[in-house]
Amino acid sequence: MLISLHIENVAVVKNVDIDLSSGFTVLTGETGAGKSIVIDSIGLILGAKADRELIRHGEDGLMVSGLFGGLTPGILAEIEDAGVYPDEDGNIFIQRSVSADGRSSVRINGRSVNMLLLKSIAPLLISIHGQNDTRALADVKNHIYLLDIYAKNAALTAEYADEYDELQRIERDIRELARKDSEKLRTLEMLRYQIGDIEDVKPKAGEEDALIEKKLRIKNSERIVKNATFVYKALKGSEKGSVCYLTEKCIAALNQLSDVFPDCRDHIQTLYDVLYRAEDIAESVYAYAEDTEEDTEEALNKIEERLEKISKLKRKYGPEIPDVLAFLARIKAEAADLENSGVKTDELMRRRSELRNSLLAKAEKIHDARVKAASEADGKIRDFLAFLDMPKTEFRTEIRVNYSEGEPVLNRLGYDDVEFYVKINSGGELQPLSKVASGGELARIMLALKSVISDRDGTPTVIFDEIDSGVSGKTARKIGIKLLELSREIQILCVTHSAQIASLADTHLLIKKQDVDGAVQTSVKPLGYEERIGELSRILGGINITESQKNAAKDMLSEKEQYTRNGE
Repeated sequence: MLISLHIENVAVVKNVDIDLSSGFTVLTGETGAGKSIVIDSIGLILGAKADRELIRHGEDGLMVSGLFGGLTPGILAEIEDAGVYPDEDGNIFIQRSVSADGRSSVRINGRSVNMLLLKSIAPLLISIHGQNDTRALADVKNHIYLLDIYAKNAALTAEYADEYDELQRIERDIRELARKDSEKLRTLEMLRYQIGDIEDVKPKAGEEDALIEKKLRIKNSERIVKNATFVYKALKGSEKGSVCYLTEKCIAALNQLSDVFPDCRDHIQTLYDVLYRAEDIAESVYAYAEDTEEDTEEALNKIEERLEKISKLKRKYGPEIPDVLAFLARIKAEAADLENSGVKTDELMRRRSELRNSLLAKAEKIHDARVKAASEADGKIRDFLAFLDMPKTEFRTEIRVNYSEGEPVLNRLGYDDVEFYVKINSGGELQPLSKVASGGELARIMLALKSVISDRDGTPTVIFDEIDSGVSGKTARKIGIKLLELSREIQILCVTHSAQIASLADTHLLIKKQDVDGAVQTSVKPLGYEERIGELSRILGGINITESQKNAAKDMLSEKEQYTRNGE
């Protein structure tokens, strides 16, 4: 349930804290006092779109927070599955902030989360029903979802929907393979040409740079031989005048002096290092001369031919050799897919048949559950409506199966079409709900539906925003009685203009607007007994409150106590 609500800088609300209890709570107040702002604020912490226009004039942003507690283990488990973890007391604290530039942030139990996560857990916490929801009842597309809630079809329909989505993907793949099959030969011919074009050359990564380097060496072979030979002879190749020869002689001479001058041993070691380095350099440089091509013109021609082939591949499939090789891998895979497309089509067709059989079996289970639930719920709704002064109303859930060529037509919800039919008065025939119900009748039918499914959807808190629209007097009183009964199972919050409903609440909150230091502010106050009499009298009477109106208010409150004591 919603334990507390904090609203800050939302429209005319400056700073309000509302403590809420279980049972039946009503919110009343004069038109424009801010009742809708409270509902809008709750909507914000449930993920509703944040409009900058909601920010109180002159403020930098708004903030709304709500504390939810007393949640069942089942709801907590679903919330944790979504990635939200309650505190040590099992509570969920949601805070929503909106800045003047329109940026919105959400924190759950102190952790920043995205809007998608907030919206995924919101239906587990609160359900809000207003006049828009009542109008939505007239939309036949919503009827199947309401019936599935009562039938507790969530797990089965989710499993069905996953298989249905897989079937749709397979259908798309089969169509794509069929399209490709018509172009198969032409496409394969092109792919095979491209594969052969690249594989004839057999390019390798890094080959081009190596060829360019080799080309440079061949063009400079004469200069390389001349200078490399000179370096080799100067360092090692000459018998008596090379660096290595003279260094060896120096080492021998220093050995003759080492017994007289001990530091000569260090010089000898240094000269050995020079000798070894000189020999290594000589051998390495001489290899340059040995690596030159004998027929430089023929070698250059081969390199140029190879570079031209690589260049053509790059122009066609490049821009670089790694890109060409990646392209080759892709087209080989594509060619293999086309060559094996017949096998793949057979596999897909088999899987499609398996899925369709499985979906038909699951759709039949869903259908049977819907038929059973509809029969049960229809009777409860008729009884509920009879209590709400619609005794002659017939209510029936029509479930139709669509067929094509003798086979049920599957969709993501099964193979059923669901529509609510009603007959408000005696005589005539049942007709679609949207065509025969007025606003007040729709409100009562919505309340009947919500009451019937309230113990099935598991939502711990339900908010009714002006559910009394279009009704008054005895009917409004009966709506209040049903809300009171419903509140013994779940937390009910109701915004109302009806004294008949408000007097039945366990808790009565007054929304009041007043001037504070030249600015309009809204306050929320829980009313005691005497204050409730005054507020109920205002709702009943208008401008001048009379004793008879006060007495009527007292009578209503007394009746409520009788209902509570009698458990009605």
